[in-house]
Amino acid sequence: MNHLLCGLAANPALPPELVDRLLTLALKEAGTEPEPERDYADELLHDLAGRTDLRRDQVRALAAYEEGTAVSLAYCGTLTAADVDPLSTPYAAVALIDEGRGHPEWPRLLAAHPDSQIRWKLASCPGLPPDAVDLLAADPDVEVVRELALWTDSPVTARLALHPDPQVRLSASANPSTPLEAVLALSEDPEVPLKWALSERPDLPQALYARLVAESHPGLRATYASNPGIGQELIRVLAADPEIQVRRAVAEHPHVPLDLLTELVVGDRAAWNPLPRIAAATPAELTELAGSRHAAVRMLVAQRRDLPPYLRDALAVDPAAAVARAVAPHPGLSEELLRAMVARHGVQVLAAVAANPDASGPLLEHLTQHRPGVRRVLKEVAKHPHATGPALLACLADRTSRPLAAAHPALPPEAIVGLLADEDRRVAEEAAGNPSLPRAVMVELVP
Repeated sequence: MNHLLCGLAANPALPPELVDRLLTLALKEAGTEPEPERDYADELLHDLAGRTDLRRDQVRALAAYEEGTAVSLAYCGTLTAADVDPLSTPYAAVALIDEGRGHPEWPRLLAAHPDSQIRWKLASCPGLPPDAVDLLAADPDVEVVRELALWTDSPVTARLALHPDPQVRLSASANPSTPLEAVLALSEDPEVPLKWALSERPDLPQALYARLVAESHPGLRATYASNPGIGQELIRVLAADPEIQVRRAVAEHPHVPLDLLTELVVGDRAAWNPLPRIAAATPAELTELAGSRHAAVRMLVAQRRDLPPYLRDALAVDPAAAVARAVAPHPGLSEELLRAMVARHGVQVLAAVAANPDASGPLLEHLTQHRPGVRRVLKEVAKHPHATGPALLACLADRTSRPLAAAHPALPPEAIVGLLADEDRRVAEEAAGNPSLPRAVMVELVP
């Protein structure tokens, strides 16, 4: 029964009076039950804290229960600065500062907090005022200073690059706000292993990149290979690297020449994720690539989700199943093209077609009835906004898709009610959180 209450607590259609009853119940159980039996009450309170329709008194009651809950409420956006005392709930105050919703005087106050963990957490917050930054930069705990050096975008990074502790200098070297001249000085520092720290900085001299790459192992060379700051000469050097992970990283570089990218892709049978250079390609470049004789290259174009209609539709009728599968989830494809794709390529494209945001309810039903079937199709259908009752009922037969279908508002109410008794707790909890669960059943479930 407890897991059903947790599902109800997250149900967006739960009536306000039942939210009140659940909150009262959870706070009572949390305050009176022995420690081993409080887990469910804590879980229930956590689920209630995630609601977006809480009243101010409910938010305050949840925040007062436990500071971890108050932190969650702060990050959810429901807790405000007016609800928080920075001295009694400092972590919640830091969370609000981190979100940019704290009181202006809080950073300086908490930068002097006696608990170094509070100061450490504060040091990673963006947009801290100069007086708080200065306090943290002079903190007696070097871990606090190191955290500040890693995250701050203030001018203090130039000073931290000269800090006596090498770990602080290392953190400062990786910070984009650290002046280049300070980083170049650090590159000669024998105490600071800069190769990793500098691998993502895009503003170093090409000679320094070349030196660092030459001294690096394959994993680190791969990181440099995707750095947008390296030039064309070094890109081509790394494209010939003997290690495949380095060559694949070159393919992910945003400025890799298209001729070189084609060579890398054709020579590697990897399942490529969308590549930055393809995302930045012009319409003319996309048209040229889409006409490549290599299916692997056409597939890269097909992965884009903002193709011109003529190019999108042309790739949808590509003879290579891999290309059709890549373009199948593209918005705007007609039902005629999607059905033709299924008829041409069968099981190879079913799941990708099911993931198309414009797939209709009848088409989704058709996909669940395809034989042979594909389990991933059921998972895609179970979370599709256009899924119909019959399609979702078919999804219930699959163990992975069953929880997703149980949460779908288009599932018939009688099926939702039946799933409340499911032997899989997750399925039952998702059913309890389904907004189409009849209100009378919700009332019956809440003691």
